[in-house]
Amino acid sequence: MRARSMELSLITLENLTKSFPGKSSPVLALREVNLEIGAGALYGVVGPAKSGKSTLAKVVALQEKPDRGTVRLDGLNTAGLDGRRLREVRRQVAALDTAPALYAERTVAGNVAAPLEQLGVDGPQRRSRVGRVLDIAGLTQRATQHPGELTDGQRRRVEIARAVASGPAVLLADDPTAGLGADEAGSVLTVLDRARAELGVTVVLTTKDAGVARRVCDGVALLDSGRVVEHGTVLDLLAVPGSRTADALLPAIDTPRSQSAAYDRAADVVLIGFAAVGALLPEAAVRFEVELATIGGGLTRVGDTPVARFRVGVTGRQADSALAWIADRGAHVTHFAAGPRSVAA
Repeated sequence: MRARSMELSLITLENLTKSFPGKSSPVLALREVNLEIGAGALYGVVGPAKSGKSTLAKVVALQEKPDRGTVRLDGLNTAGLDGRRLREVRRQVAALDTAPALYAERTVAGNVAAPLEQLGVDGPQRRSRVGRVLDIAGLTQRATQHPGELTDGQRRRVEIARAVASGPAVLLADDPTAGLGADEAGSVLTVLDRARAELGVTVVLTTKDAGVARRVCDGVALLDSGRVVEHGTVLDLLAVPGSRTADALLPAIDTPRSQSAAYDRAADVVLIGFAAVGALLPEAAVRFEVELATIGGGLTRVGDTPVARFRVGVTGRQADSALAWIADRGAHVTHFAAGPRSVAA
């Protein structure tokens, strides 16, 4: 395979604004977007339909030019690129479309080999690369089949394998799980995670489903009406009061407030990590001699990390101290009004 002339890894977006012609006035798709995506990340851009996700992906892929602002790839300002230099940089940024088109007459292996053939990669090296990315995609046993013999999810994985076969530094996956069932969507996300881990590609994934970010993403940006309304690592955002990411990813609490009134104190508690989820609440109950009941919420996972959001009811003279101790150890605690009993901290 031809050696890459540069390593594109860190993506920096500075004050990106992009508009399209409208019936009476331009439609703003992106509004002053600022983001930084680290090398080797699997980064999620989450938002509802028409929030600007696909436009952002096209701008990063250098398929669309912003009206204003800068896209930097590994520090390189792409605004002034044209001709041969632009083509060289574009080859380092692979884009996975929402409606991938595979060659029906080619086998799975033949589809994956197509971009390598266009680059002039010789036969032995081409077969070696195809074999490796088919293994990452979990499609080794499907190599001789044709796209028409595959499920939608398998075809999506072929497209990912084809996109990474030529060794890009960045892979933009625009809504890669759209229209797939839970099992097939999970397989697609696993392939993206393996591509990041085993090939070193930086993956930027757009999606309407915040649960996708919960499963595989290191960092996330929430986009709404073309603006980034919050961004950061997924785990950090879960502990931010009022975070929309937390509301979307954490277990819902539908416990009536009237039920909370039966306790001296009630609070919503977010716990992150094995130690916090497994031991923090029981230890607080013993240490402060209080009764601590879980009256709502539940458990989930962010990647491999367990995360819980519980509504807890606390009974005892040191209920306030118990909740303060839990908060001091890294939990996010949101208090409600006291119950009918008198409590001394």
